[in-house]
Amino acid sequence: MKFALTIARKYFWSREKKNFINIISIISMFVVGFSTMALIIILSVFNGLEDLLRDLYGSFDPEIKVESRLGKSFDISPDFIGGIKQIPGVAEVVFVIEDNVYVKYGKAEMVAVVKGVSENYLQANRLQKKIVEGKLQLWNGQIPMAIAGQGVQYNLGVSPSNDYSALQMYYPKNLRSKSLNMSNALQKKNIPVSGIFAIEKQFDEKYIIVPIEFASELLGYQNKVTSLEITTAGNIGIDKVQTKLKSYLGKDFNVLNEDQQHAIILRTVKIEKLFVFITFIFIIGVSSINIFFALSMLAIDKKKDIGMLFAMGANQQQVRQVFISEGAIISLSGAVFGLVAGLLLVLLQQHVGLVKMGLQTSVINYYPVELQLGDFLFTAISIVAITVLVSIRPAVMASRFTEVAHS
Repeated sequence: MKFALTIARKYFWSREKKNFINIISIISMFVVGFSTMALIIILSVFNGLEDLLRDLYGSFDPEIKVESRLGKSFDISPDFIGGIKQIPGVAEVVFVIEDNVYVKYGKAEMVAVVKGVSENYLQANRLQKKIVEGKLQLWNGQIPMAIAGQGVQYNLGVSPSNDYSALQMYYPKNLRSKSLNMSNALQKKNIPVSGIFAIEKQFDEKYIIVPIEFASELLGYQNKVTSLEITTAGNIGIDKVQTKLKSYLGKDFNVLNEDQQHAIILRTVKIEKLFVFITFIFIIGVSSINIFFALSMLAIDKKKDIGMLFAMGANQQQVRQVFISEGAIISLSGAVFGLVAGLLLVLLQQHVGLVKMGLQTSVINYYPVELQLGDFLFTAISIVAITVLVSIRPAVMASRFTEVAHS
């Protein structure tokens, strides 16, 4: 009777231990899977955010921007501009004068940035889709017109449909003058508003676009500009055009592509994405410790079976490979589940819009996402590396159970 109870106790304990090992393995698999899924989704959100920023800034900023390194403005001449236009890939060259001005509209007032642009600006720029009120128009016959940001409209109460009010712009014309008469110290010009654009808060709250002739008179720049905005031809890469422009202009000028014009913001997004990736890989690594314990318990539980393998001629390397493969099956099963689930959810977000932004002032209704092959590759490689690391110790431990084979 006592013998039967002992056998039964060992049998049921063995079953409970096996079930416990299986439960740990399944939990480890699902933790790795859900962590992988979350990582793919969050990385895709960062990719979508990066593309959204490029799209927003691309509506206002040029493909290539040329600025002086030596000062705020620089002189232009027909030969200088002609040399730029002869560079292969240069389609349009827009002259820009940009500076801070004091603006009044009725009783409201603020400091804004006036951006004077040449006539070809509207053809070279992608601002048409961002007009929310009025028209995209810089001239009404011989009358210059202004296009203001939505934030400027809010601060000043500007209405494009009001034909009887205009923006009053002031700019210092003689800073050395000691006269108390403001008319001698400030240059003043009036300009009606033709349209309102809405791109992004950074632009909407401060920019007013005007004809370059108007800006030149107001600011007194004459034959100078603060920058050149260049549009490239579609069949030649921007990088090639940028390289040729740098060679032609020399070290006195900065030649910036779209990403370089907002390098700090885009770099911040990339750094945040990197830290999120590292954080989730760490979480996956911590969850993989369960795999370590499951394999260790399995090695102890299968001690006699391992001894039999050695007795049948298996070597230590083959036993280690068995346990490393076991860890790989557990971890990679979870990783495949996570990658597939993450892929499906990102695709649904792209085409259906599962999660909304929840803000009335947001420029888009749903969180932007974009899939990148590199995210899947780096995630898979990281999981494989973690699996190998957590499986090595149990595999080595199992390969040392050789004494059973000789007992």
